[in-house]
Amino acid sequence: LSPQNLKTCNGNTSIMDMFEKGKVLKICAPMVRYSKLAFRSLVRKYDCDICFTPMIVASDFMRSVKARDSEFTTNEHDRPLIVQFAAHDAQTLADAACVVAPFSDGVDLNCGCPQRWAMSAGFGACLINKPELVKDMVRHVRNQVDNPNYTASIKIRIHKDLRQTVDLCQKAESAGVSWITVHGRTSEERHQPVHYDAIKTIKDSISVPVIANGDIKYLRDVESTYKLTGVDGVMAARGLLSNPAMFSGYEDTPLECIWDWVDISLEQGTPFTCFHHHLIYMLERVSSQPERKVFNSLSSTSAVIDYLQNTYGSFDTGTMMSS
Repeated sequence: LSPQNLKTCNGNTSIMDMFEKGKVLKICAPMVRYSKLAFRSLVRKYDCDICFTPMIVASDFMRSVKARDSEFTTNEHDRPLIVQFAAHDAQTLADAACVVAPFSDGVDLNCGCPQRWAMSAGFGACLINKPELVKDMVRHVRNQVDNPNYTASIKIRIHKDLRQTVDLCQKAESAGVSWITVHGRTSEERHQPVHYDAIKTIKDSISVPVIANGDIKYLRDVESTYKLTGVDGVMAARGLLSNPAMFSGYEDTPLECIWDWVDISLEQGTPFTCFHHHLIYMLERVSSQPERKVFNSLSSTSAVIDYLQNTYGSFDTGTMMSS
């Protein structure tokens, strides 16, 4: 079953069919401002199995048509797709899930965002301390979306006391959670090493699939994370931003991928700042400081395209970027 053929509009196929023993799914993380349609279209060309939308605040999404149109854009090729919501009310989450269900394969509840604004609003990582509420939210989505193959997943961080995390995961499993993504850090930790032992403990404590998240920068990290934890998939964020072709095994962004991004952006009318920001990330590891200074100061799409052509040549010449 190839991801390209996986269309759940008819409700006959489920993303759950993609989880196979010994196969590690490769997943693009929800990234605010970044994991939008254009970028998802790019990583799907380079062996990414499942993509997440950026986190959307469910109550805002339900309150205004304008929010729905600006926050959620997709097309018929943008599958398998998981829509991630921030919510702290079960009915609001279920309502939002019902709105996006015809255009996606599942919803994910954010229980991991450590940012202050999210925590103080009752969203994100503070939910890992409210297992009953998480259970309730998962159950509402499960009961109210009428496609039985539609998934309801959660993305969490870990507690200092791992017993609390295991308890949360087992409660979510009892409520019918489809799978759980574990960012192997506590909500206080930022760039500290990922706790792979904690991810393994969680994987061993539940029977639904577990996805590992944190510090996946190269394809080899996918394999080593699998060996350390036995997870069913890995999710990358910053690693994909700096190299959208990472899951295809490229060490650095290949030139072909740069020009694919230009084509997709032009085709989809990506705003200049977003178009430029992604290229800044992609070129970071493959360009020198003076080159970056020039590139970062460019202020129009045509200037960027001229720069790329003059510096790297067009892809037709068959050259690949080298560090």
